Amino acid sequence: MNARRKPPLRILTAVPICDGHDSPIITINLELARHGVEVIYLGYNCPASAIARAAVQEDVHAIGISSYNGGHIAFFDEVVGCLHKYGGQRIPLFGGGGGTITPQDEAVMKRRGVDRIFFAGTPLQEIVSTVIKHYSRPLNRQRGLHGDRKMARAITVAESSKSELRSPKQAPNRKLQIVNRKSFVAGVTGPGGAGKSTLIDELVRRYLQQHPQGRVAVLANDPSHPDSGGAILGDRASMIYAQHDRVFMRSLATRGHLSGLSSATRAALEILKSSGEVDFIFVESVGIGQESDPFQLFGRRRRLVDASLLVMSPYYGGRIQLQKIGLLNGADFVAINKCDQPAAKTAKAEIAERLEANQRGQKLFGTIAARHGDPGVDALYAAIEEKANRQ
Repeated sequence: MNARRKPPLRILTAVPICDGHDSPIITINLELARHGVEVIYLGYNCPASAIARAAVQEDVHAIGISSYNGGHIAFFDEVVGCLHKYGGQRIPLFGGGGGTITPQDEAVMKRRGVDRIFFAGTPLQEIVSTVIKHYSRPLNRQRGLHGDRKMARAITVAESSKSELRSPKQAPNRKLQIVNRKSFVAGVTGPGGAGKSTLIDELVRRYLQQHPQGRVAVLANDPSHPDSGGAILGDRASMIYAQHDRVFMRSLATRGHLSGLSSATRAALEILKSSGEVDFIFVESVGIGQESDPFQLFGRRRRLVDASLLVMSPYYGGRIQLQKIGLLNGADFVAINKCDQPAAKTAKAEIAERLEANQRGQKLFGTIAARHGDPGVDALYAAIEEKANRQ
C-alpha cells in the first residue's frame, strides 16, 4: 500500500535580522496552528539566507515574514535572491509589517518576486483564511531536484504516505540509494524542558568544528495539536549553530503518532542515509514520559538509532520516579542537563546509582547546554564520537 492522505499546509514564518518585534507573528502562528497548519517558526533576528535555507529543507508551501524595522524592500529582495540560490525559487513569499509597508512599497516588492502583503488592520481571520486558501496545494514527487531540495521533497512524500514505515527497498527515494559513506544516527530524547534542542545544537557545533568537510542532519520531532492537527514546530528557533550550510534540518510533526516520533521518521532516516550527503544524523523526539521508547531500544524491532541519549533535568521528583523510567535501562548515554541548578549534585548521585545497578556500562554526564564551551558537553560529544568511530 502506498496510499496518499491530504497533508497539512506547512508555512515557515520568521522576523528579519535587526528586528525583534515577534508578538504579531507569534499570534498569527498560534491561529494558523489552530486551523490545522504546521508552522515552522524560525524566530526573530533571522538572516535572509537562514530563512531561504530553512524553507527549502522544510519543503514548505510558503514563507511568511513579519517586518517592522523599515528595511523590508531590501530584505525581501535578499530573501528572494537566496531562494534562487538554494533552489527554492518556486516557494511563495508573503509578508506584513503593521504600518511600515505602504501600498507603493508593495507594488515594488511584487515586481521583485513577493507574492502578497497583508497591511495594517487586516483581520486575523482574513489573514489565516487567505493563507490557507491561497497556498494549499499538493507537494508531489518532482523530477529535476537536487541536494537538499531533493531530500526535502522525498521526506514530504514519505510524510504524506500511509505506509511510512516501509523497508529501504520501498523508500520513496530509491534512486538516491548510492551510499558512498555511512551515516551514524544518534537519538536524543527526554522530558519536555530538559534542554534537548539546545544540547543538540551544541553537539552540532562541535561536530562542525571537528569535521570541516563533514555534513550533519537533524530530524526534530514536535507534537501535533490533538484538536486541530496543526503544530508549532519551533526547534529551529533555539538552534543557532544548526543554521549552517553543512547542516540539513527537518522539522517533523507527530500527526497523531504517539510514540514520540513522527511515523515517517524511519523513512526520513533512510532517505538521508541513502542520499550519501550526510555523515551524522541527530534525531530528537518530542518530550517523553516514563514508559516511552521512541527509538525502539527494547523489543524485537530493529533499533532506529546507533546510539541513544536520554537528557534529564535535575528535577525528576526523587528516587522512586527514577525506578519508573524505562529508558534508564536502555539508553547508551544519560545527560543531566542544567547542572548549575541546586538539585544537580543529588540528581547525579541518584542517577549514577540507578545506572550502576543496570551493569551495562552506561555513561552519565553532567551538562550545561546553555553555557558556551561547557566541558560536560565536550565530554558527552567525545563519548558519542568514540562510539561512532567504533561502528
